[in-house]
Amino acid sequence: QVQLVESGGGLVHTGGSLRLSCVVSGFTLDFYAVRWFRQAPGQEREGIGCATSGDYIVYNSDSVQGRFIIGRDVAKNTVYLQMNDLKVEDTGIYYCATDFPALLGCVKNSESAFHLWGQGTQVTVSS
Repeated sequence: QVQLVESGGGLVHTGGSLRLSCVVSGFTLDFYAVRWFRQAPGQEREGIGCATSGDYIVYNSDSVQGRFIIGRDVAKNTVYLQMNDLKVEDTGIYYCATDFPALLGCVKNSESAFHLWGQGTQVTVSS
């Protein structure tokens, strides 16, 4: 069965860094895309970026531009989210999701196809 498991969250101070991992099973990163999302307390879900075959990476959040980096290790079935220079407003639950079986990839306005989610990992940034 398709499964996504996020890890790597924690408590950091402003300016710190965290590396989140999304380990997937039941589908191959050779074909299917993974998106990172986050949800701050009391706010709507926000898309961060997307990774798919050929190590094609796109970001869809201006608030993380230049600070967050998405990467893949296909052999480890893992998609990473490296977060640098963390700010208080980065606090939230971070999720990964896949477009399986739609194969839409990381095209614009494809977020609705990412139906399968992990349980999330909490990131808390303190001032």
